[in-house]
Amino acid sequence: KRALDARRTRQAGGFSSARVMAPLQGRSRAAQQLRAELLRLAAYPAPLLLIAEPGSETESLARFVHQSGARAAGPFLSWNPRALPADQAAVTLLDQAHGGTLYIGDIEQLPESARGLLAGILEAGSYTRGGSTQPVKCEVRFIATALPGIETRAGGPTISRDLYAHLGVLPLRVPPLREYAEDVPELLRQCIDQLTASEKLQFRRASVAVQNRLRNYPWPDNLRELRNLLRRLLLRGGAEEISLEEVE
Repeated sequence: KRALDARRTRQAGGFSSARVMAPLQGRSRAAQQLRAELLRLAAYPAPLLLIAEPGSETESLARFVHQSGARAAGPFLSWNPRALPADQAAVTLLDQAHGGTLYIGDIEQLPESARGLLAGILEAGSYTRGGSTQPVKCEVRFIATALPGIETRAGGPTISRDLYAHLGVLPLRVPPLREYAEDVPELLRQCIDQLTASEKLQFRRASVAVQNRLRNYPWPDNLRELRNLLRRLLLRGGAEEISLEEVE
């Protein structure tokens, strides 16, 4: 209930309603287990490492954890390693995320210097601002993501064992879409509703044949692929019912 209430609040505050938030809304066993595990881990302040395939929309999961935990009233910030590569960006984001959560997408994409700085902050529990020697206590929960196999790559060129040890205190595997494919028909309806509302696209409905076809598709790019497929179909327009021929 807290998570759903918080979701409505953040949507009103500008969080994109185009996010499927799946598998959080799924009815499959895999979705229910993930939901329960995220709610359980939300109660702990330790860093959380979401291990997921590309396209799994882990930021939505991180927001769910944030809004379900003790820091829900605090800010939620996202650190895109490609957009903010500078070392000082880490300090700026920590200041802005004070009392809240900092989400880091694909920790291995951080520059080496930023990874070293982050490992030091996690080790010390504090950081220093530019031009100051006075340590500032780090009051931020970290939620990071990594691709499967991160445990075997720790100690290599993309992530040190120290950083992996600090961020991997609470590791959680996120199931790929193919493992909860029984939820696909419901996800199609949710995503179409959200795309038509947020992007003002023409409403269309997936036929039963389309639902069955997509439920048996392997989804190599996961939820991102599902969303992009539906966006293309809605942008093209046509009859209200999406046909199997269009999907193929």
